[in-house]
Amino acid sequence: MPRPYSDGPAMTLPRPGRALRVVLLVVLSIWLAFAVGINWGGAPESLFYALCGNTRLILAGEVWRLFTAPLLHVPSGTIGHILTTMLGLYFLGTSLESAWGGRRFLGFLASSAIFAYALQMLFEVALPANIASKLVGEYWFGAVPVVSAISVAWALSFRGRTVNLMLVFPVSSRGLIIFVLALNVMYLIAGAGGPDGLISPFGGMLAGFLFGGGNPSPVRRLWLKLKLAQLDAEARREATQRKERVARGGFKVIEGGRNTEDSDERDPRKGPDGGWLN
Repeated sequence: MPRPYSDGPAMTLPRPGRALRVVLLVVLSIWLAFAVGINWGGAPESLFYALCGNTRLILAGEVWRLFTAPLLHVPSGTIGHILTTMLGLYFLGTSLESAWGGRRFLGFLASSAIFAYALQMLFEVALPANIASKLVGEYWFGAVPVVSAISVAWALSFRGRTVNLMLVFPVSSRGLIIFVLALNVMYLIAGAGGPDGLISPFGGMLAGFLFGGGNPSPVRRLWLKLKLAQLDAEARREATQRKERVARGGFKVIEGGRNTEDSDERDPRKGPDGGWLN
């Protein structure tokens, strides 16, 4: 996954905005609560899995899992899962929040997470069971797909900047997209999926393009076009209705003008001064 970025060769730590600070605090707090509770407090793992994503259970009515799954990270045995998420959010999300504002940034995070996992659910249902089981585990969770979305959105929003992968290797914005795509493809080929599944990272990349690829984003541009088409249709409909009302009113428009001195005959519909009579 991508690591800290810089606008030049010097390494500087970005200062996150309020929205990102809240997101980081929430994600870290949830991980700490489950990590301490399960590893040291004797809390049952069933409590953790009650909030994880599960396609079968979500389709059976436990819809909350789709919204809570992105907030959960592996509580035992490794810190790589939570660490990847925190670094990706911090180093790439700071610039996006600064450019977009907190409201759009939070909306982007939420929509990307839901889109990525909903797309994965769709594939899991559509694919044969023997293939789906290799791509998606029984339970799936984590915000790694969101980090993929942030990577694509960052690259498309800040063309020309560089990303320092692994804190060392500078990569262009285009190179970042290629790197993330290649990494996810390699995970897919090797069958080395994490707890988030092998499809959701691609859904995250697609979400990064749809919801964050430009200002406005492709999704917002499409919505604006549809809205404009709707307003044009309403304007045409109102113009047609106005013409119909005028026609039903019995009023007619007659040509104006005055008789010229050279006219041999005077129009009986005109007055002595040559003006039209009503």
